[in-house]
Parts: sequence; structure tokens; C-alpha cells
Amino acid sequence: MALKKFKFNVIENEKFARAGLIETHRGDIQTPAFMPVGTQATVKACLIDDVIKTGSEIILSNTYHLMIRPGVDRIISAGGLHKFMNCKLPILTDSGGFQVMSLSKLNKVDREKGAIFNSHVDGKKFILSPEESIRVQKGLDSDIVMIMDECPKKTTDYNVINKSMELSVYWAERSKVAFGLNPHKGLFGIVQGGLFKDLRIKSLNELTKIDFDGYAIGGLAVGETQNEMFNVLDDIKEVMPENKPRYLMGVGTPSDILGAVKRGIDMFDCVMPTRSGRTGLAFTWNGRLNIKNNKFKNDNDPLDIDCSNLNLNKYSKNYLNHLFNTNEILGSTLLTLHNINFYQELMSAIRENIKKGTFDKFHNKYIDKL
Repeated sequence: MALKKFKFNVIENEKFARAGLIETHRGDIQTPAFMPVGTQATVKACLIDDVIKTGSEIILSNTYHLMIRPGVDRIISAGGLHKFMNCKLPILTDSGGFQVMSLSKLNKVDREKGAIFNSHVDGKKFILSPEESIRVQKGLDSDIVMIMDECPKKTTDYNVINKSMELSVYWAERSKVAFGLNPHKGLFGIVQGGLFKDLRIKSLNELTKIDFDGYAIGGLAVGETQNEMFNVLDDIKEVMPENKPRYLMGVGTPSDILGAVKRGIDMFDCVMPTRSGRTGLAFTWNGRLNIKNNKFKNDNDPLDIDCSNLNLNKYSKNYLNHLFNTNEILGSTLLTLHNINFYQELMSAIRENIKKGTFDKFHNKYIDKL
């Protein structure tokens, strides 16, 4: 049987907000979509089958972490990342550029060689070039591959951001060559340029000349305010290619997602729902709550009485409070699944409201509440 080609179509618009469908040979992804993060070939504290039951249609894994541990050769020997972690869903792998910036205390960026850094695990020296990043991602056999870029730390220095953006465009060209032709997988470019409108537009224009299957917005969620992030999206929303998926990397909170969808974004990932779940913070339709607070000790209602999925409404706040205050692992599992499930409920509601033409009302109702 012939493999399905990678494809994206917009189904419905409400102003800039879009409901669409990404088709891959491992399954279709309804957009706007949220991708739970499976950094090291696992969505922490969860069985992958339970993640699928939340309505998740794609997950994200991390090139940097997987090339360090267990190493791409070991994953290749297992038949690729999907078989290694028993995941039937499509997988997007990031390029590793962000982690080089955020995790390595000792790193050097060389235009030709790539990012030269020491592992945060054992100090071993690695060189991650655009070609090596693509080679690793090919070995992982992910369905959506990200180009290698440089993700600079937040700065208002125009020259620093401009130099970084131009380097990322150069590495994007090399990534495209290294990727070659594969109609069954998507290769996404990454728009850089900090908070500067002219640099963002220049980056986007250069990337569209190279021609990618999708376009990500990188260099955000690095300390800027929500308004600064929204301003960047406003700056480029009218010049983003209409027939390609748009991915806002590393974002975010429910209100971040609502505001970004309003500005034309189709894909999101963030560790927030899973990391928060492991530390006792729950996302609900009435806002966030810290289940470890004493006020929940005698609250025998579930987090969401209407959520029968995965039997999550059979566990009371009283019980969850007990699990977290006694450091029981089950607490992390239940709250992580609750949060992922809530995020997928949010994405489903967003898609339905776009299709009905009521997304603006939905946005205005929940943007502050969430």
C-alpha cells in the first residue's frame, strides 16, 4: 500500500483563525492542534495509549535529548522512534537548536560547523550541524522534521538578533538540502527575528523562497510578555503562507493559545500541562488551581464532574490532594492526564467554534478566565 503524502488544507476560516487538517501516513491531525511533549520518548508519567485517549493526535519529541540519551543508533536498531516508544501517533521532532541555547553552559556557534556544545548530562562534546540534526531526525523517523536554527536568548540588541536570524536562514538552506525529497514527511522552516517586525518579515520571506512544508515561529516563549508575543504574530499574520501549517513553538498557556489562534496559528506544543500536572497544578474551565492547597482536603468533588474520559471524574480533589501531599506517583499520572485532556478539550472547542463562526465570542469569554 502506497504511503499517504504529507498534506495540509484549511477547512474553515473566521477572520485569521483557521480550522484545518494535516494529513500524514501515520494519521490525520485536526488543527488548531496541541502536541503533548514527549521529550525523551515518553510523555512523563503517562502510558501513550492514555495520551491517545485524551484526543491527542500528534506528540513532540526532542532531538537534542534523544541524540544524547539513548542515542539515535539505539533507536534506529529498535525500528525508529515510534516502535521504540510504542507510539502510533505522528511525531514531530524539534531540531535541538533551542536546547543548545537553554541547557548548555558551554556552547559555541560556528557558521559552518554548527553548534558546538557540551552535554548537560556528562559534559561530552557534541557538534550539531544542520546536516547532523536532519540525519538524527531521519534516524528517529519522525513525521514532521524541524530545520536546525539558532534560538538566541531574549535581547533588544538589533544586531545580535539580525546576525542570528541570517545564520538561521543559512542553516535552513542546508537543512533543506540534507532533508532531500520525501513527500511522506513534512519539513518545517523556523521564522526568527526576535521582537523586530522587519527581521521577522525578512526571515519569513527568505524561508518561503526555500519552500518548506510548514512554517514555525521560533524565538518566543523565552521571557517576553504575552503582549510582545501577540505583537510579533500580528506583525506577520498577513504575510504567512496561507496553504501551509503555522506552528508557534513552545507555547503555551490556554490564553496564549486562544490569542495565537486568533492570529492564525495552527499548531502548539508546551511542557506546561504535563510539568504542571506533576507538580500539582490543574488547568480547568474555571481557571487554574493548586491541588496541594489545604482547602481541597475535604472537597470530594472531582476537578471536572463532566469529564468521564479515562474515568478522571472518579477521583476527588480530596484524594488528589492526599496523593500530592504524600508524594504518591499516581497523583502525577492523574493530574498530567487531566491537564492533557483539558488542553485537548480546549482545542476541540476552538475548532468547533471556528467552524461555526463563533470563535471570537469563545475567545472573548475565555481569554481572561483561563
